[in-house]
Order: sequence, then C-alpha cells, then structure tokens
Amino acid sequence: MNKKIKKTIFTVLPIALGVFLIWYSISKLSPSDINAIKNSFKSANYWWVGLSLFFGILSHLSRAYRWNFLLEPLGYNPKFANSIMAVLVGYLVNLTIPRAGEIARATAISKYEDIPFEKAFGTIVSERIADVIMLLGIIATAFFLQTKLLSSYLFKEDSSNSYNIWYIIVGFAIVGSLLFWLIQRSNNPFIKKIQNFINGLFQGVISIFKMKKKWAFIFHTVFIWTMYVLMFYAVTFALPETTNLPFGAIIVGFVVGGLSMALTNGGLGTYPVFVASAITLYGIDKNPALAFGWIMWTAQTLMVLFFGGLSFILLPIYNREKV
Repeated sequence: MNKKIKKTIFTVLPIALGVFLIWYSISKLSPSDINAIKNSFKSANYWWVGLSLFFGILSHLSRAYRWNFLLEPLGYNPKFANSIMAVLVGYLVNLTIPRAGEIARATAISKYEDIPFEKAFGTIVSERIADVIMLLGIIATAFFLQTKLLSSYLFKEDSSNSYNIWYIIVGFAIVGSLLFWLIQRSNNPFIKKIQNFINGLFQGVISIFKMKKKWAFIFHTVFIWTMYVLMFYAVTFALPETTNLPFGAIIVGFVVGGLSMALTNGGLGTYPVFVASAITLYGIDKNPALAFGWIMWTAQTLMVLFFGGLSFILLPIYNREKV
C-alpha cells in the first residue's frame, strides 16, 4: 500500500471512529434525554470547570519545566517559553494525528533551540516511561479500590489467550534484539544513519539517570499526574448529581477516561461515553453522567486548541532571529 495512503488512513480512521461514536451515542438518546443533557450544560457551575482548566495549565507548565531536567545532562538549557510552547504544540498536533505530538514537540524544540531532534525525542521517550509508571500506579490504585467493578468493566472473563500474548511479546523481543545486533554491526551508509538515530535516542533515554535533580524530576512527575486527577475531580462539583462521587469513582472514571484517549484523537467520541459508563456504575443517572463526560472533554479540548494554537503562532514570533 502507498505510504501516503497509509498515513491518510492512520490519520482519518481515528477521527472517523470518533465522529461515528458521537453520532451513535446521540442517536441512542431520546428527545427528553437530549433536553436533560442540555439542561445539565445550562445549569452547570462553570467556576469548577475553570478551576479544572487551571489545574490543567499547571500540569502543562510543570511538564515543560520537568523536560529541562532531562535536557540539562545532554548540555542543553532551552528557554522555558520555548519548552512550554513546544509542549502545547505537541498536544495540539495529537488532536489531529495520533502520537504525532511527540514528533512535533521534538521538532519545535530542535528548530528553535538547536537541540538535535533524536536527542530531544529521546528525552520525550524518557518522560513517557516515567508517565507510564505513574499511570500504572494509578491503575493499580483503581484496581485496589474497586477491583471487581473495574475488572468486570475493562476485561472479559475469558483469559484463554493469555499464553499467546506472552508468546507474541517474547517473539517481538527476540526479533527486535536480532535487528538491533545487525544494525549495530553494519557499515552501510543508510544503516549508519539509523545507528546515529538510535544512539541519539539512547542518550536521551539514559539522561534520566544522569540528572542532578532526580528528586525534582520525581516531584514534578507526581505533581503532573496529581493535577490530571484534580482536573477530573474539580468538574464533578460542576453538576449536583456528580458532586458526591466517592474517591474510588473519581479514580476509576479518570482511568477509564485516560484509556479511552488511546482509541481516537484526544478521546473524540470515546471519552464522554467511556467516562459516563464508568460513573453510572456508582448510581449516577445516564444523562448527567453523559453531560459530565461531555463537559470534561469539551473543556480539555478547547484548552488544548486555544493554548496550542496560540503557541503555534507565537513560536516563530518569539524566535524571530531563528526563523
């Protein structure tokens, strides 16, 4: 298949899936359901939504600041303004092309701070490793608090394919190790470029172990994810029906919403439905649950669109001498 066609499919398919899920979820609602959701939007206390966005902004600032802890051991000290704008541009790009935000972020900081792309990208990979550890910790907390409820929601009872999954993982590990061994010993000019790219990535990844400010990095990692949870928690106070959700429901809803982001661009169509289906398990009616999901998703998306778009415009203006 043509590479351009593959890229188009990869870009369009998640968006199409999100649009379909929006249509499907709305088509299942009766006129009275739609009116009830509209009334929830009208009566919501948007002060709490604003507080949620404030927590989101703090998480973005912390992420940009944390990034410098990884770049510093490599000999780079980018301006904080460039770091935060690169982070926001990355979030913006992720809304259109899944996982392309990391590439856009590394490209932006490479262009305006003269940091080699592969090293910048390697530090972003390091960040993702830390973030995955935090996410797994939150998922573990959710399972600890609501084991039966969350496992029945996320997984099917049949686990007969578990051994096959392990075989696939081991197979990929063996093939990957063999390819890495062959690439490292090749003298082909093209392979040499791949070697340089891999070495740059490796330097970026191991920079996490060279940091002088390890504890500051850990603090900001915990802070970022605390802000994410508080973003979700604050919006529960926007609607009277969700105000008294227990802490277990907050964590479960946050985890389910986070996992839904992997299915479509920015959780388009999936986030509201997944979050609503999670919190209805705690006795919340379907309509206010959907309203909560839509308010949460809309607020986050508008924040990314506004600040990401603004950063996209301001980056070349702020760095006129480099353009």
